[in-house]
Amino acid sequence: MVRWLIVLVALFTSAAASAHELRPSVVELREVEAGQYMMDWKVTLAVGSGAALAARLEPVIPANCSITGEPVQRIQAAALMGRAYLTCQGAPAGGQFGLSELLGKSDAIARFVPLEEPTQSFRLTADAPAATILAEPDALSVLMDYFVIGAEHIVFGWDHLLFVIALVLLVRGPWPVVKAATAFTIAHSITLVATVLGYSGLPSRPVEALIALSIVFLAVEVAITLRDPERMTLTRRYPWAVAFAFGLVHGFGFAGALADIGLPQTQLAAALFAFNVGVEAGQLLVVAITMLVLSALARAPSQTGGQALKIATYAIGTVGSFWLIERLIG
Repeated sequence: MVRWLIVLVALFTSAAASAHELRPSVVELREVEAGQYMMDWKVTLAVGSGAALAARLEPVIPANCSITGEPVQRIQAAALMGRAYLTCQGAPAGGQFGLSELLGKSDAIARFVPLEEPTQSFRLTADAPAATILAEPDALSVLMDYFVIGAEHIVFGWDHLLFVIALVLLVRGPWPVVKAATAFTIAHSITLVATVLGYSGLPSRPVEALIALSIVFLAVEVAITLRDPERMTLTRRYPWAVAFAFGLVHGFGFAGALADIGLPQTQLAAALFAFNVGVEAGQLLVVAITMLVLSALARAPSQTGGQALKIATYAIGTVGSFWLIERLIG
């Protein structure tokens, strides 16, 4: 079992080395005047997939609408950006909008923004890359979609994921882990809400560098603890304080992801609440899985379990260092 855990750590590290924060694709159909719509899309690209995707991706529009002129697409900042203008005969309710396909298992947020009615939000998937416009907006769908996006941002957002794992590896005990996780939650909730509501904010580049630094910091402290279990590092002395401080920074990162995704202004509170709850659900899942792995390693021979923890720690530190350098000079 321990050997499999080591293999999983190696596979996890190789995937994380080329990963970045989860940035879901976005499709928006906005009414600019009666019967006239503008459709924008941004699709996050994998390395080397831009030209191939641009050649085959097409916008999906309601049956009673037609595209005016030619859609325009360009590749910018690792994303395929597109725009098309539509003329619709009557309301597009019941029609579908979205894209002909999404990348792999990626997802997207789709928004329909009429002039005089509430915004409708949908979650698109690789299996269902287009959404059906409703006659009446569904508040429950907004809650569910943003909850899923929030959970995915932890589970597939590698930098936040590695921070949580490193924190559990360092703190270990159930009660200290609960206190540290609670402090992290409170802190990133504060900066997330404050930034989304316009009360605070930081540029994305230094925020992402600080998030990478937080991973390196914890990895170093875990490595020190593995060499000298009796040594009380800063985080072992005050786990909740360190988790709170770095949680403030991670909150700015969550806010940056939400800025890319967008929030329905008519259902801002519901979407923000659902996203935050989804983040916490994903975080609890990661904490639980990490604690289970630690429990399994505790029952393994001490030398084997210690070796697995050392491999995981140095893997996390290496990935965090790579991100830190990339975000400082890249």
